[in-house]
Amino acid sequence: MSAGRVNAVKPPPGKWADLSRRVASTLVLLGIGVMLAVATGNWLRLAMAVISAVTFWELAAMTGWKNPRLHPGIFGAWRPFALAIIAFMSQVVAHGFDHPAAILALLFPLIAGIPGAQPRDRWTYAIFGAAIMLVAYGLVGFREDYGLNFVLWLMGIVIISDTAGYFFGRMIGGPKFWPSLSPKKTWSGTVAGWAGALLLGLLLWRMGRGDVSLVWCSPLVCLAGQMGDIAESWLKRRAGVKDSSNLIPGHGGFMDRFDAVTGAVLAAMLIGLLTALPAVN
Repeated sequence: MSAGRVNAVKPPPGKWADLSRRVASTLVLLGIGVMLAVATGNWLRLAMAVISAVTFWELAAMTGWKNPRLHPGIFGAWRPFALAIIAFMSQVVAHGFDHPAAILALLFPLIAGIPGAQPRDRWTYAIFGAAIMLVAYGLVGFREDYGLNFVLWLMGIVIISDTAGYFFGRMIGGPKFWPSLSPKKTWSGTVAGWAGALLLGLLLWRMGRGDVSLVWCSPLVCLAGQMGDIAESWLKRRAGVKDSSNLIPGHGGFMDRFDAVTGAVLAAMLIGLLTALPAVN
């Protein structure tokens, strides 16, 4: 074998090959936390409306809105942007009117987009779209009704779960958690994420920064965040894409970075419907 041929053989990727993507994910989450710390009132609503628009654009593209067979011609490629604008305006309307019926505006991008999705993906579009709209709307409510520390607790759980899951999963290895959907996620990393969330809840409670319900809420929110990650992996496999978009060069799309937050916020909203949410001081 010649020297040139030897040099052409690429070494197998190491177990830390995707560390840069993980760092990018953490930075995006930290950025969201900083934004929530700084933004209030209309600026906060505007930021959440933008997040809704960006993630809806990615969702629409993955569920058939860029399919030339369904939407031939030059305007087909622009339809995801139209749905993004509708999602943006829907958040503005939902937050801008002091009336219980205003929340129904969150349904507008679903109603507008379902007919154009691939027939097999219409329910997928509706479910993921509803999650996007509810999470952006819910984050505003959590920030204004429960305070900044509550939102930072949610973001902290996601970051700790993601970080602990990555490093312990790579160091310990072992059986895969759900190999058909997320081949790199291991049980060791998943359990490490639960443990990290539990420790965060215990620490906040013992420091007097919250009530005892943080101890059991934190692992549940962590699990929901992990399921959000799994759900988005399923969506990408169904769409046949590696990333939700190329908005973050070399690191995928915004939905790739926001999937665990979606699961965590939805879990907190569900807990709030069933019982009192923990106070975080």
